[in-house]
Amino acid sequence: MQKFGIGQPATRIEDNRFLSGKGSYVEDINIKGQTYAAFVRSPHAHATISSINISEANSLPGVLGIFTVEDLKADGIGNLPCAAPAMNKDGTPCVMPPRPALAEGRVRHVGDAVAVVVAETREQALDAAEQVWVEYELLAAVVETDKAMNAGSNLVWKEAQENQCFDWEAGEAEATEQAFSAAKHIAELDLINNRVVPTSMETRGAIASIETETGRLTLHVSCQGVHVMRRLLATQIFNVAEEEIHVICNDVGGGFGMKIFLFPEYVCTLYAARKFGRAVKWISDRNEAFVSDSHGRDHVTRMQLALDQNAKILGLKVNTVANLGAYLSNFAPFVATAAGVPMLVGCYAIPTAYVEIQGVFTNTTPVDAYRGAGRPEAIYAIERLLDAAAFDLGLSPAEIRRRNFITPEAMPYSTALGATYDSGEFQNNLEDALEMSDWNNFDSRRTSAKTRGKLLGIGLASYIEKCAGGSPEQARLEVSAEGHVTLYIGTLSNGQGHETAFRQILCECLGVAFENVSIVQGDSDLIETGGGTMGSRSVPVGGSAIGAASKKIIDKAKETAAELMESAVSDIEFDGGEFRIVGTDRVQSFNEVAKAAAADSGVAFDEKETFTPDEATYPNGTHICELEIDEATGEIELVDYSVVDDFGKVINPLLLEGQVHGGIAQGLGQALLESCEYEKESGQLLSASFMDYTMPRADDFPPIRFNRNEVPCTTNPLGIKGAGEAGAIGAPPAIINAIVNALSDYGVRHVDMPVTPNKLWGLMQSRN
Repeated sequence: MQKFGIGQPATRIEDNRFLSGKGSYVEDINIKGQTYAAFVRSPHAHATISSINISEANSLPGVLGIFTVEDLKADGIGNLPCAAPAMNKDGTPCVMPPRPALAEGRVRHVGDAVAVVVAETREQALDAAEQVWVEYELLAAVVETDKAMNAGSNLVWKEAQENQCFDWEAGEAEATEQAFSAAKHIAELDLINNRVVPTSMETRGAIASIETETGRLTLHVSCQGVHVMRRLLATQIFNVAEEEIHVICNDVGGGFGMKIFLFPEYVCTLYAARKFGRAVKWISDRNEAFVSDSHGRDHVTRMQLALDQNAKILGLKVNTVANLGAYLSNFAPFVATAAGVPMLVGCYAIPTAYVEIQGVFTNTTPVDAYRGAGRPEAIYAIERLLDAAAFDLGLSPAEIRRRNFITPEAMPYSTALGATYDSGEFQNNLEDALEMSDWNNFDSRRTSAKTRGKLLGIGLASYIEKCAGGSPEQARLEVSAEGHVTLYIGTLSNGQGHETAFRQILCECLGVAFENVSIVQGDSDLIETGGGTMGSRSVPVGGSAIGAASKKIIDKAKETAAELMESAVSDIEFDGGEFRIVGTDRVQSFNEVAKAAAADSGVAFDEKETFTPDEATYPNGTHICELEIDEATGEIELVDYSVVDDFGKVINPLLLEGQVHGGIAQGLGQALLESCEYEKESGQLLSASFMDYTMPRADDFPPIRFNRNEVPCTTNPLGIKGAGEAGAIGAPPAIINAIVNALSDYGVRHVDMPVTPNKLWGLMQSRN
């Protein structure tokens, strides 16, 4: 094994740059002569725009211009697309209303952009935005997910009757009905998967400019994939060839799915830069981010589980209303349907299932992918339902899962909802986690806690998720005369440690020194193509492409090595950074071969390769949470947390554990703290700042014990499974299951997220 190769717990090389303040974010970039944009945003959730008066604002010092949707339309600027629509049950397409970059005729959520002001300084732009006078005629708003389709609800879009965007289905309705008719017991559960706000450390930002030499549009942006952004801007917005737009992204301070998407501000800054021939910069402030960044989750679900006399599952029914917000964000229908629904059967041998998803419009900020993108919603649902069924039947949470797990011998296993699991040892994960958490001695700890006025609870969740499938990824490797390797790749680090992980793969494949590798990402000119960073695909898919490109480099290098050592290519073997004639001590190092190969051109090797996965990867594991509830106040304290995960072959255990810890933090935030609240009557966002929207902090967590069962993945050549989102998938159901367990003396069967002390206190008071 290489010193810094695959499997080594190497510390992140990029952290030296970040911790010393040498990162390069959008706010750090300035272009000579740049101007600044500020947006006029609606203070109302739903209103007709009667008039927009820009005359006073236009006359203020430093103001270069103010644009509305009429200006964009006059210049042929296209609408923001929904790139992943859903189909209705009857085969008709979902309702896809237009989404111009600035509101046209009507505003549909608080924060909806009405106009953009461009000025010489940020302060001047902000001052002028406050002097743009917009007259509104207020309309009734609808914000509640489960009431959007009620008779008499105000319509967000006239073409979406009952505010329904789509009515989608998966599975087998008839077979599932038959399974339920044969059931000995039917467990039912209604639950809410609460809306969350991504709140990345770095807010969104963009700098648009015009290339002096070419006249091309250039966008510096904090995003998760420059090629996705370029394609949408070129084909949907500006109607130009993709080569006419240059998208650049340097360091990114967190994305969590939200920075995948094309937002109105990027369109407006590019438009203004083209109009004025000058760079235009916009950086979101935090309050602006709360009302303009895409939100996540927001599902209301009704579930039923059919079981036989031995608690074996016969069938599953799920009906979900998914809130899409006021507009369709780029991938919103897909996230609510095909992205997550295949995971609703979890790790279990469920013979048949039927799922209905109704997507609805509301007068709220648009909803799209957030860490896990549908899979956390699905696993939360099935893991809560399993616990509810165990509660009804008097079984332990572990036992009902043991009776229903898919066995390793059944792999590959085709589920009732269309996924094919290639590998997994689900019961092993569970048993290891039970032992790690000292599950069997929990009762004695509960008794002890009771003497201190604490309700002790323990909960588990066995998750599986689908990731790292679908679109291809290309890796290009350029080797210099000195043997330095430069990787060009279309994924984009958002803090996950790609620079370290990719170096480790190259160290393993080529035997080069860790410091003798450079990574180039985030530039649509320098990198030919790229799928971006989403769905935990960067290392499984991108890493597999790196491995394939490395093999091409080695094959080419063997030809040069054969010439140097006057041997046949077939007699050359490569290992540990050296080329050797088989059975001899005649050796040439990788660097020596590179120097010889570069004698004429200066570049030793330049190869690229693409990897396209035939199937996704399916990481899985078990989370166990132990927590205390203060019976007098409802305060919750996590006292123990154990995780056993299967991520297949591991590139870097240290990076992996960090990803799991971060995911658990976000899962805990959703489960206990993050309450995105809209006022029902006005549609105002009540939790629009960190004063009202609670983020998890270090003292919210106990030490997290982490272990792995390494079951190699069979769907990519590296044998690895995606890991970036798993922590956020397993944590919410484990935590809520623990809370319900703690409240067992009160007869509580379910409580919805976020579970705040106030909610718990009220619940306990009502049961006294």
